[in-house]
Amino acid sequence: MPSSLPKDVKRRLRQRGQDLLGAGWSWTTRLVEALVATSWRLRRYLVRRAISSLGSVAGVVVLVFVLLHLIPGDPVDNLLGEEARPQDKAELRKCMDLDQSLPVQFGRFLKSTVDGTLGYSCPDRKLTVAARIKAALPPTIQLAVAGMVVGLVLGLPLGIAAALKVDTAWDTALTTVALLGISMPSPWLGPMLVYIFFAVLQWLPGPGEDPGKLRGLALPAVMLGTHLMAMLARMTRSSLLDTLSEDYIRTARAKGLPAWKVVLKHAMRNALLPVITVAGMQFGSLLAGAVVTERVFARPGLGTLLLEAIAQRDYRVVQGCTLVIAVMYVTVNLIVDVLYAAVDPRIRV
Repeated sequence: MPSSLPKDVKRRLRQRGQDLLGAGWSWTTRLVEALVATSWRLRRYLVRRAISSLGSVAGVVVLVFVLLHLIPGDPVDNLLGEEARPQDKAELRKCMDLDQSLPVQFGRFLKSTVDGTLGYSCPDRKLTVAARIKAALPPTIQLAVAGMVVGLVLGLPLGIAAALKVDTAWDTALTTVALLGISMPSPWLGPMLVYIFFAVLQWLPGPGEDPGKLRGLALPAVMLGTHLMAMLARMTRSSLLDTLSEDYIRTARAKGLPAWKVVLKHAMRNALLPVITVAGMQFGSLLAGAVVTERVFARPGLGTLLLEAIAQRDYRVVQGCTLVIAVMYVTVNLIVDVLYAAVDPRIRV
C-alpha cells in the first residue's frame, strides 16, 4: 500500500470532506433554527392563551360580583332571619363588608384572592372561604373523574362499533343512543336513574347514601358522563370513518393484516387524537356540571357548597366557589390546548 496518495486524490478527498462538513453544518443550523422558531411560536401561543385565560377568569369574577349585588334582598336577613336583633345585623353587615361601597368590597375581595384566603366566613371569622372550598373540592373532583371514565368507557366503544358497522342497523341504533345521550337533560336523567335503579330495581343506593363508596358514585357518574359519552361516540365515529378512508389504511389491508390490527394499531392511533383532545377539554365542563349532579344526589362537594351559599346570599363563598371553578375550567383547557399545539404545529398559527 503506498505511503502517500496522489495530489488529485487528496484534493478530491479534502473537497469531499469540506462538502460533508458544510452539509452537516447546514443541516445542524437549519435544525437549530427550526427548533428555536418552533419554541418561539409555542411560547407566543402559550402567552396568548394565558392572557386570554386570565381575561376569561377576570370577566367571570367581575360578572359574578356585579350580579350578586344586583339581586334584590338583604343577605343579612337570609343568614340571621328577619327577627334578629339590630346589633347582630349590624355586626354581620360589618363582617361581610356590606357597610362599605361596592368598589371597596371588590378591592377587598381581590386582596383576599391574592393572599389565598378568599375572605373569612361570617359570623365565624376563624374559618376562611379557601378552607371550606378545600374541604369540599375532593368529592367534586372524584365525581368529575368518575364521569370522565364513564364517558370514555362507553363512548369510545360505541363510536368504534358505529364506524365499523357504518350504514347498517347497528350504526343506526348506536347513533340513536348517542343522540339520546346528547338530548336528555341532566336534571331529568338524574331522577330517572334514581327511580329505576333505586326505587324500582333497588340495585344501587339512593341520594345521600354511601357518598364515599363506589356504589354510591355509580348513578351520579352515569348522570354526569352521559352527555360526554354521547359526544365522544359521535366524534369517534366521524374521526374513525375519515381515518379508515386514508391510503395507508388501504395499504395495510392490502398487505393482508387482520382487520382488528388495522383498526386498533393503525387507524385508532390517528383517529383518537382529536377525540382525546375534546375529552380533555370537556373535563372542565364536568367540574361545572357536578354542581347539578351533587344537588340531585345530595352529595357533598363544591356544587353543594355553592348552591347553599347562593341560597343564603353568602357573597364571599359564592365568589370563591365561582373563582375556583373558573380557574380549574380555564386551566384544564389551557393545558390541553398547549399540549395539542406542541403536537400539531398548525394550531400555533
